[in-house]
Amino acid sequence: MLIVRLIADPAGLETRIKNLRAAWDDKGWSSRIERDAGAMVELRVSSWDVAEVRVTIDERIGPSDGLVTAIPPVTPRLFISDMDSTMIGQECIDELADYAGIKPQIAAITERAMQGELDFEAALRERVGLLCGLEEGAIAQCLHERITPNRGARIVVETLKAKGCKTVLVTGGFHHFADPVAAQIGFERVVGNRLEVSDGKLTGGLDGPVVDSSVKQSVLEEEMQALGARATSLAAGDGANDIPMLDAADIGVAYRAKPKARASANCWIDRGDLTSILILLGIATEDWAET
Repeated sequence: MLIVRLIADPAGLETRIKNLRAAWDDKGWSSRIERDAGAMVELRVSSWDVAEVRVTIDERIGPSDGLVTAIPPVTPRLFISDMDSTMIGQECIDELADYAGIKPQIAAITERAMQGELDFEAALRERVGLLCGLEEGAIAQCLHERITPNRGARIVVETLKAKGCKTVLVTGGFHHFADPVAAQIGFERVVGNRLEVSDGKLTGGLDGPVVDSSVKQSVLEEEMQALGARATSLAAGDGANDIPMLDAADIGVAYRAKPKARASANCWIDRGDLTSILILLGIATEDWAET
């Protein structure tokens, strides 16, 4: 039996829940409402087909934040998250490209990479190469003028930390951005790429190995091994590069995600802010960190 937790527009929600359960009845699945906590409705459905359950939710409920899991959710011991368009509202390389006057060109490559249409490393190296000659000072200017955390990011991180959760920011972006973003939001560890700089300008290359989807997954597995066999994990991301990490986590959160990433996750946030993660985990608002 699967546990389904949903946050949706309360207007007409009771009727939509009835329609959802009717759709499950048509498939031969029994269901019950476990609780209706106002902000969140929790149901049980006698199916193990997570993908099909999610399809019926999309059809009958509409835009929602939700979680479908076979295991009762608990506060995780590890929270690992992507940065760009997940913890922050921007794609850093696209915004940095604007200072070189080539944002549309780079943003088009970024979008295709996030959709899973391009090899991530090749796309990254191509975009970084186009920034060759840009003054290093543009990074700090971009960070100050353009980069902002998504609503609820710091509340989520600080709340989970207060409950004994290790927090890791892992990004296919760059330490020049990720280190200050992590400090602002509260992450304890940062894994990312490094832009190569010489004589105060970007060389168009990277300094060190590329952080790609396999590295994101391996960082999750490394942290989980250190925490022990009974630890649980929560991962968040939005693009194709996050899919292996989302798949490997006990709860994979697709935040305003591209279709392939959304389909791979068992938790999704399509309408609310990042604090929906805390609601779906069952963490009461009075236990949220003040920021």
